Amino acid sequence: MVKVGVAGYGVIGQRLADGVARQKDMELVGVADVAPTLPVRALAEKGMPYKLFTAVPEKRNLLDDVGIPVSGTLEDLVQEVDIMLDATNAGVGAKNKEIYQKYNTKAVFQGGEKNNVADVFFHGYANYEKGIGADYLKLTSCNTTGLIRAIDAIDRAVGVIKTAITIIRRVADPGDYHRGLTNALQVAEAPNHQALDLMTIMPHVDATGILIHTPVTHGHIITPVVTTRKKMHKEELLEIFKAHPRIRVVRLADGFLGNASLFKYARDLGHPRGDMYEIAVWEETIVNSGDDIMFAINIPQEAVVIPENMDAIRAALKMQTTRDEGVAKTNEYLGMKARG
Repeated sequence: MVKVGVAGYGVIGQRLADGVARQKDMELVGVADVAPTLPVRALAEKGMPYKLFTAVPEKRNLLDDVGIPVSGTLEDLVQEVDIMLDATNAGVGAKNKEIYQKYNTKAVFQGGEKNNVADVFFHGYANYEKGIGADYLKLTSCNTTGLIRAIDAIDRAVGVIKTAITIIRRVADPGDYHRGLTNALQVAEAPNHQALDLMTIMPHVDATGILIHTPVTHGHIITPVVTTRKKMHKEELLEIFKAHPRIRVVRLADGFLGNASLFKYARDLGHPRGDMYEIAVWEETIVNSGDDIMFAINIPQEAVVIPENMDAIRAALKMQTTRDEGVAKTNEYLGMKARG
């Protein structure tokens, strides 16, 4: 059993912990955090299903004072595991890397860290092989992760020359207040980082895009316009998407009217926290524009990167040495399957 630790028990960290716990060939040793945040308090109220380690020893009293059991320090956790998933705030992971290096422990960093924190900028489907045996991997952001799933699926089928994307971006996660209460849209400078990151992972694709911040919390929507090497039609693209375990094809006609519908559906399915690992493609949005093809996808930002993190563990520790074998194991244990 591969032993895994998680640093940072927030929006992504708690989902990473749950994701590792579902992998039958991995053992979650514990999670590390600094203070009794709401996720940490909930962990304690649930009876501490995961051991908690203090990330900053001199602040351990913050946890002790409210009666939350602590099993040791982040350094203790790092010494017990084969690999760390670092889901701390941007910049903290780079500092934590010094601890990981001290104990020769591999690590996976999230999209908020700078690319130079890692040896490989990683995506499970697009460049799994580059992560094999790597010591430090960095994942793409939630939007980039979902976008690459869709573009990679098309690219492997017919080849992608270029894509232009528009991202309608949720402004904050549910429960966050730091962005304030707004009634406005905000346009970001083009090209957005997701397009640039896609080209880093898939350098043969020319990508650009515009991002618009919106005052919502449940998911992003991306509309790619894709130029392919061989003209694609709607039915062909539908077959590709339906065959992909991490892409869910939905229909407006069935009541999937937008991001909120998908969040509600995940809760109706009984998924913890309303999480959904798959991106969703609206069937009615798939249209041709000349030789190009366009569609719209939903990105469930809180959970979409969890499968690729599991892929990263598999690649870094050489658990599976081919893309197909690695992603298949992750999909199996997370319960994702093709719906074609």
